Amino acid sequence: MKIVVDENIPYLQEPLRCVAEVTALPAEAITAEAVHDADALIVRTRTRCDGTLLGGSHVRFIATATIGYDHIDTTWCAAHGIAWANAPGCNASSVCQYVECALRLMASEGVVTLSPATAIGIVGLGHVGTLVKAMSERLGLRTLCCDPPLADMKQAACLVDLKTLAAECDIITFHVPLTNDGPYPTWHMADGAFFASLQRHPLFINTSRGAVADTLALRGALGNGQIRQAVIDVWEGEPDTLDRDLLRMARLTTPHIAGYSADGKARASQMALNALTAHFGLPRVDAGTPPPSVAPYDIDADSRRLKASPDTFEYQRNHYPLRRES
Repeated sequence: MKIVVDENIPYLQEPLRCVAEVTALPAEAITAEAVHDADALIVRTRTRCDGTLLGGSHVRFIATATIGYDHIDTTWCAAHGIAWANAPGCNASSVCQYVECALRLMASEGVVTLSPATAIGIVGLGHVGTLVKAMSERLGLRTLCCDPPLADMKQAACLVDLKTLAAECDIITFHVPLTNDGPYPTWHMADGAFFASLQRHPLFINTSRGAVADTLALRGALGNGQIRQAVIDVWEGEPDTLDRDLLRMARLTTPHIAGYSADGKARASQMALNALTAHFGLPRVDAGTPPPSVAPYDIDADSRRLKASPDTFEYQRNHYPLRRES
């Protein structure tokens, strides 16, 4: 059995070699030619899995070591007998750590206060949003949550709509998947009308997907004071196109690494291994373990690196020195 693996997914190559032939490649080298005779793929969001990549190949299973799976054409895969699995919740605690560090830094600089007088709005109450809610309550913030799918299904109490967040919140943070259609599209959920509706000029945080926010509208909101500051980890057009004005204007800007803790990567690798071995009936293999923590997480250092060298966005992401969550 041959498995093509993104070489930047840690902790799984050596364990996987115990049960299969493994070819590790950088994301840009995972091409139709490279996967033609592979039985399975383990990828990140950088690899678009569709007919262009997979047509005529032997691939029958894809594991993505990520929460998101909008890079997988699930309709095409289903029509061609290719199963897939993602890793829901794998990096939720890492993103929560990132948001907490951002809040603490913003508080130290007087942008927000961490007290019951401050309201935080959490858009999306999935794996990440649930942890961010608990963290926000631990910090003493008044917490409001918005999740239209859950509200419609009555699966969570005390949910409010986006208009309520816009009226009451001093901080708004997005934790939603990127969807373009269906009853709950999130593409450009934060658009010009959204920013114009904000009454408390909140701190804006986006660690979900870049296109959840309309870049031009977000940049305008920073420029005209509709939001007091921004923390941006995800970008429309990444990694090739970054809005340089937004990069300059936002206080914290990072190269899509909010979920890049060593702990989260290890969880994602284990989930990918579990899904692949279960699909093919292979023996279970255990992912490697992260190294010990060496220093507290410095979110500002990550931001300074990207501001200093935005053209190396992808290099910084691929060579990120994985932090520990504790």
